[in-house]
Amino acid sequence: MKYAPFRIGMTYDLRDTYLAEGYSELETAELDRADTIDSIEAVLHKLGYEVDRIGNVKQLARRLVIGDTWDLVFNICEGMHGIAREAQVPALLDAYRIPYVFSDALICALTLHKGMTKDVVRAAHVATPDYAVVHKMADVKNIDLEFPLFAKPVAEGTGKGITAKSKVNTMAELQSLCKDLLKEHKQPVLVERFLPGREFTVGITGTGSKAAALATLEIILLEGADSEVYSYHNKENCEELVEYRLVPAGALKRQVEAVALSAWRALGCRDGGRIDLRQDQQGRTHFIEVNPLAGLHPEHSDLPIMATMAGIGYEALITSIVQSAMERCGGLRLAKVRRAV
Repeated sequence: MKYAPFRIGMTYDLRDTYLAEGYSELETAELDRADTIDSIEAVLHKLGYEVDRIGNVKQLARRLVIGDTWDLVFNICEGMHGIAREAQVPALLDAYRIPYVFSDALICALTLHKGMTKDVVRAAHVATPDYAVVHKMADVKNIDLEFPLFAKPVAEGTGKGITAKSKVNTMAELQSLCKDLLKEHKQPVLVERFLPGREFTVGITGTGSKAAALATLEIILLEGADSEVYSYHNKENCEELVEYRLVPAGALKRQVEAVALSAWRALGCRDGGRIDLRQDQQGRTHFIEVNPLAGLHPEHSDLPIMATMAGIGYEALITSIVQSAMERCGGLRLAKVRRAV
């Protein structure tokens, strides 16, 4: 019996497409570059899969309506509109019963809202700094947290909305910052206790009990960087302003990764991603936020960077993510049999 090739679709938001439509550099900061798509596709081809570039959520919808389908979809769509924008592609794929790589619609919607994410993490007894969510300016006066505080948009990534002014020391500074963030980003603001300690990001692959820490990087801000905050400016100019230092084996690495894995499993994240953490004055590690759709540019994204530093090549990283999805979706082998020709 002859079998049709195992077919993997790719969904993504190409930055150049949205820039051509008139969106700004800041609005498209989270979206993918063309060479990221090329790199992932090259690995999938090398693994022997047939690859079909689908594109963004609207392009996916058109393909689904005409009856197209895939054995698996490699989804890295960030979305453009709405607090649940990262959940749009997973929700469509669920509706058509097409398996996909990375977290499902529930997790993608939850984790983009930093306040609700912290609700779940705290309920699972994972340390996270005390916080409040500001929906309107009247909410600011009800905040009962000790200064200094840190404020950022509740549903942005890539450091959007985070500047040198994000750390505030007085109520007047907090009111001014929240006013600006509410106006500029048109979404609630997360306000949390500022942690003055060391900052880390942990790469994770796998799902549930099979999840494992890939590597841990310490984020060290260099001279000329926005001090004390991993801001949008610092991230966009990381080659000059940030040092990423691989944390060696030992007690610190075990402590940080234990917190990261506890949060990952409590949230139900799948296949691969990153957890950001920071320490308080006593050196206790706290969950800050999660990225269940971590960037995958082989040279500029944190997850591939830390994998490379840990001796894990880009091909091995992408392979482990795909394998996690396939093991999680036991029906994939049946899908291939059903497509026999």
